[in-house]
Amino acid sequence: MIKISQDENLSIKVSYQLLPNDLQRLDLYFSLPDEMGISPKTLTEEHYFHSSIQNHSAYYSEQLHLPLVRSRFISQQKGQQSDYRLNLNLFSYQIRTALDTDIKQTIKLKESAEFYPQAVVLAEQISGLLKKLRRYTPPDQKLRAFFENADNYLSWRVEQSFLKLLSTGPKSSEFTSERNFLFALCRRESEYRQENQYNSQITLADPNRITNKMRLLQRLIEYGVVLQKEVKSLNSNLKRIVRGTVTAVIMAFVMVLVLNARTNFTEVTIALVGMLGVIYGLREIFKEDITRIIWRRIQRGLPKWRNIYTNSVNKNRIASQTIWLQYINNKDLPPQVDKLFQTRRQQNKQAAQLLHFRSETKVTAKTFLPGYDKIQQRIYFNLTPFVRFLKKGEGRLYSLDNNKITKQAVERRYQINAVLMHTDKQNQQQTQRVKITLNRSNIINIEVIQTQDSEE
Repeated sequence: MIKISQDENLSIKVSYQLLPNDLQRLDLYFSLPDEMGISPKTLTEEHYFHSSIQNHSAYYSEQLHLPLVRSRFISQQKGQQSDYRLNLNLFSYQIRTALDTDIKQTIKLKESAEFYPQAVVLAEQISGLLKKLRRYTPPDQKLRAFFENADNYLSWRVEQSFLKLLSTGPKSSEFTSERNFLFALCRRESEYRQENQYNSQITLADPNRITNKMRLLQRLIEYGVVLQKEVKSLNSNLKRIVRGTVTAVIMAFVMVLVLNARTNFTEVTIALVGMLGVIYGLREIFKEDITRIIWRRIQRGLPKWRNIYTNSVNKNRIASQTIWLQYINNKDLPPQVDKLFQTRRQQNKQAAQLLHFRSETKVTAKTFLPGYDKIQQRIYFNLTPFVRFLKKGEGRLYSLDNNKITKQAVERRYQINAVLMHTDKQNQQQTQRVKITLNRSNIINIEVIQTQDSEE
């Protein structure tokens, strides 16, 4: 099951799960209105890929209790240190991921009657998970260090998350008891860290030091869970061949012109020198343009990058991901994608530039480490480059009420239509059209308009 959701203010996230020996393909078609000013001249594919697209892969398990069940047998197993750390990191990583997702969803609730009950439920759930984590404290000092790092980080992250929730949520005197319940959770976690002396007073007194320490602990709990990524650019040798071939052809043409010029001019004159200068100048002008045109035609439809994912513990190769990114024409759209785009209302069918992203992920590992049953693949798309040419400020809406003119500030909003197509190993396709409403500062709404399942 694939899911698209908002990540940050101007960022969206596409997530899905992969099984051992799996093969899945993701196609995302952006329809960018011409008024946004996006084109191959203003935003190249290479620049957008390196600056605004992030791929993230990590082990995933739907059984959150499994790592702690396994941890009870650590003292009786061989090689238990690595097993305990991996399982502890998986449990901690998934708590953090689930907490971030739920906090973001709760913050979107603007009505107090919805916000506070949901916040209390979330607080009760996270308290239960922390109790499971702390139920077993390993006696081994080396293992205890792993436990304390994870416990320290999660306690701090929970406190910060709920303080942020209370700070940004709606204020209401009717839900005083709920607010006090959430404040009590924050105080309890702060006192818990003080009792266990997880952080020194010097660190606590400096916001920068405590924040940087927690970032370090966050990276530590990702060890073994988040897969290491290596990005490789494809077609580099082919590009060199194209550049060399174009240079050779142009140089041959230039040499013909130079020899003809030397034949017509028996002596070195100002006219000869000027003609040679013009010939070499034209060579420099047309060489880059011709190379760029030929290269864009040759690489059209070819993959551009490949991500190699390896296990950070044993360095084994787990998966590879091949990526395409290019501007396309309407005639290049698959029929089912074009059909979804055509379902838009007539007033929304603006002239637009189409940008196509494709990733094909192949899992080469036959099995994962014990306790891991899936890989969660997340792809982040930052939409900031899409809105940099949009107009700033707000508009005004005027209305007449009993001979009195009133005006209201209205926000300029824009829409990006996108079609997401996911194909699994059995060639089963899930296609959905998504409408992204945004302004210059943040995404207002992500709405799935239409979904259809089919077989390729």
